[in-house]
Amino acid sequence: MGALVPVLLLPLLAQWLLWAAPALAPAPFTLPLRVASAVPRGVSPTPGTKVASVTPAAPRADGLALALEPAGGATNFLAVVDNLQGDSGRGYYLEMLIGTPPQKLQILVDTGSSNFAVAGAPHSYIDSYFDTERSTTYRSKGFGVTVKYTQGSWTGFVGEDVVTIPKGFNSSFLVNVATIFESENFFLPGIKWNGILGLAYATLAKPSSSLETFFDSLVTQAKIPNVFSMQMCGAGLPVAGSGTNGGSLILGGIEPSLYKGDIWYTPIKEEWYYQIEIVKLEIGGQSLNLDCREYNADKAIVDSGTTLLRLPQKVFDAVVEAVARASLLYIQPMLGAGLNYECYRFGISPSSNALVIGATVMEGFYVVFDRARKRVGFAASPCAEIAGTPVSEISGPFSTDDIASSCVPALPLNKPILWIVSYSLMSVCGIILLVLIILLLLPFQYRHRPRGPEVVNDESSLVRHRWK
Repeated sequence: MGALVPVLLLPLLAQWLLWAAPALAPAPFTLPLRVASAVPRGVSPTPGTKVASVTPAAPRADGLALALEPAGGATNFLAVVDNLQGDSGRGYYLEMLIGTPPQKLQILVDTGSSNFAVAGAPHSYIDSYFDTERSTTYRSKGFGVTVKYTQGSWTGFVGEDVVTIPKGFNSSFLVNVATIFESENFFLPGIKWNGILGLAYATLAKPSSSLETFFDSLVTQAKIPNVFSMQMCGAGLPVAGSGTNGGSLILGGIEPSLYKGDIWYTPIKEEWYYQIEIVKLEIGGQSLNLDCREYNADKAIVDSGTTLLRLPQKVFDAVVEAVARASLLYIQPMLGAGLNYECYRFGISPSSNALVIGATVMEGFYVVFDRARKRVGFAASPCAEIAGTPVSEISGPFSTDDIASSCVPALPLNKPILWIVSYSLMSVCGIILLVLIILLLLPFQYRHRPRGPEVVNDESSLVRHRWK
């Protein structure tokens, strides 16, 4: 790594305002990530020009890459722009038609899980649900599933049915869908959605990774590239407002009208969540000076289903201290708390198991999930502005000489290995138990043979034999 390595700077001012500032200043809270040039091998562009007609090279394994469209291409997705509604506090959702005849539902878009599930029974917090008995194309798969999230859980039955996305595709697709009949802290007051679309990898799918995910089914049946992208337009808007901020989910590629400048990519480190590598955090232009492995403990992921920026406890404590020291306050406007007060909340929260780049941060960017090339891209979003001033920016290069060669901790044992170890231990315990049962069932005379001359038969002999 040279003295200067290009760096992706993610200023996390996505939905936060600077309190008592006359105007929005450049974002002082940054997430630098290493980048690598995406100029194709063997191509030397003229200085000052942009490569526009060649397929971008795959990014280096050690950093981000600045690249063009993931599929290279010219596909126009204007027909599906603004197909999302919602806000970061209650999620962004997509309208879907499920079953025959079609039943309209609003589905939460979640890049932090992998199951497609809809309400299958009435609930006090939702206004509609999917009635499987009304659909002539629904087929049950004969087994149930339970999915737990950081907050909330649900249990349902797995089946399959046809699904249409009105602002997405003209065709219907046969997909796996779970119907939720029991849940806890999943459907919440004020939400406007009644299902969830998990867009992460099949590794996270329940009850097993063999259950094909919605997006994998779409890639196969619609023959689209293995890429999707999101723009969520709630930056700087109160999360307790109407909950109808616009947004776009582009399935199969990217739409150039949804971003400004270039897209900067970072490699996906592990294909389960969209796990990436964070190499540095800065507050007010000053690094937190933590070991970069602290930022990735035990993973760093991009998750549209999480509201805030969630930081490991040690990192969160350092951020709070640095914010106080720099006299900066990241705040988010809130409505409904009282008529005589303006209320704000901190856009960052502590986490016990991951650094999570949630919707509050994603609202500042156009985010590309390029599964085909195993990378996540960030670009400036035109809708992430307040009074015409961008709330987020991407810039570089910056020196990363002080960064460890790898900031991602060693991955824990995966589930298959854990199952093998568990079954092995159970087998050993079973064998030991079987031997004990056999010994207990042996004929009485074999267990009470006449004592020989060396048999310990009194207390003094016992002590003597013990010390030999």
